[in-house]
Amino acid sequence: MGAAHVVGAAVIDGSGRDPSNLDVTIENGRITQLGASSAHGERLDAEGLTMTPGLIDAHVHLGLSSPIQPHFSFQISAAEIAADIFATAGAALDAGFTTVRDTGGIDGGVVTAIAKGKVKGPRVLSCGPVQCQIGGHGYYGAAWEPTELWSSHHIAGLCALSMMAGNADELRHNVREAFRRGASFLKLCVTGGVVGAHDRLTDTQFTVEEIAVAVQEAAARNTYVTVHAHNNEGIRNAVEAGVRCVEHGTGLDESTAALMAAHEVALVPTFAVVEQLLHDTAGAGLAESTRDRAKGAREQMTKALAVAKRAGIRIGLGSDLIGPAQGRRGKELSLRAALETPMEALVAATRTNAEILGLSGQVGVITPGAQADLVLWNGNPLEDPELFSDPTNAVLVIQAGHIVKDLR
Repeated sequence: MGAAHVVGAAVIDGSGRDPSNLDVTIENGRITQLGASSAHGERLDAEGLTMTPGLIDAHVHLGLSSPIQPHFSFQISAAEIAADIFATAGAALDAGFTTVRDTGGIDGGVVTAIAKGKVKGPRVLSCGPVQCQIGGHGYYGAAWEPTELWSSHHIAGLCALSMMAGNADELRHNVREAFRRGASFLKLCVTGGVVGAHDRLTDTQFTVEEIAVAVQEAAARNTYVTVHAHNNEGIRNAVEAGVRCVEHGTGLDESTAALMAAHEVALVPTFAVVEQLLHDTAGAGLAESTRDRAKGAREQMTKALAVAKRAGIRIGLGSDLIGPAQGRRGKELSLRAALETPMEALVAATRTNAEILGLSGQVGVITPGAQADLVLWNGNPLEDPELFSDPTNAVLVIQAGHIVKDLR
């Protein structure tokens, strides 16, 4: 699409300001002007619709788009796994998510295929495989399977869930390998998890010294480390080691939140996956025992969100959906809107997530010079945030100036 003018929409620009009626001019994939324009170009009538920046999901798992247990039991072909990954990527874009941060599961080939336009999908930043300690969270091999065989579950260029390390030197080797394979940041598991095979939520994993190795390697490439962490001891270890972001933060207490705030460490809560595991564990391809792990996590995470807000932590937004049921990614905004306000949820999913991803001013805002990532909604999601939950309400999606969905 060349020069174009989107006219008639109520514009919510991602800054937190109230909506305003502005025409938005797009040229060469970027926003060039807000307000009436006399320049030539295509006119896109958006009367009665609400415009937001393209949404950002800061915690996705495209590589876990197939049922989890069959996936890691060699019961699904590489062709079917690839089909599931790319279907999920396309569905994310259709739901209004023009940028996502993949926090473990895909290899660099997926990022490249989407970036080249060979398959439909959002802009993807990826950590490649998650970095885990031997026997820790992120390992889903059978109990009898030797750790050294775990890498045989990887499919080069497509998916690689995790790498196992037994000490700091092995971790250093693994993170360098992850960067070689296209990672743009790193993720470590420093506690047990809800979807865990051999660990508990109360477990801490990796020492401060080991986590610091990953931070050092990331800093050498001008990027950062985020960590999967549910308990406070694991979070404190990670903050001490120099990480920049915490995923989940389920049990966050006030003293740990104060430490995060002092070190400017961001938090990405993940409510949608908890809802998913409580209501459709089997649909994710997981054993019913996983439901027991999820019980109580919602209440804890709700308290942790309030604690983080009081501490002044930068709080992003991530869905963490797993398995085939990833079509309603916007449910994360609806859930957050019920705990905060719809505007706060939207800002978290746009401007704040862009800051966390290192893309501040480039995406997540409607302002001259930013990428023309725009979503037109059938209704006003500030008045009815459930609109975010249904992808059909995203009637027009523009990514980098290109119309990628049009239901008008």
